[in-house]
Amino acid sequence: MRMSNPLFQSMMGNSTGNIQQMIEKLKKQYPGDPNQYIQQLLNSGRISQAQYNNAVQRAQQIQRMMGKN
Repeated sequence: MRMSNPLFQSMMGNSTGNIQQMIEKLKKQYPGDPNQYIQQLLNSGRISQAQYNNAVQRAQQIQRMMGKN
């Protein structure tokens, strides 16, 4: 399966064993509540509703991959 998200590709490289490292890197880049952050982007108009929906879908996919429902 080929990943189409360049951010995900750059953070993951070729190994799926780096998920914890990816999470730690994201926590450092975006401290605080990720839901509030993405909602602020939507409210400010920096992202569209479609982009917001896509981000929510991707987050849910990651949660399922990690076994968190």
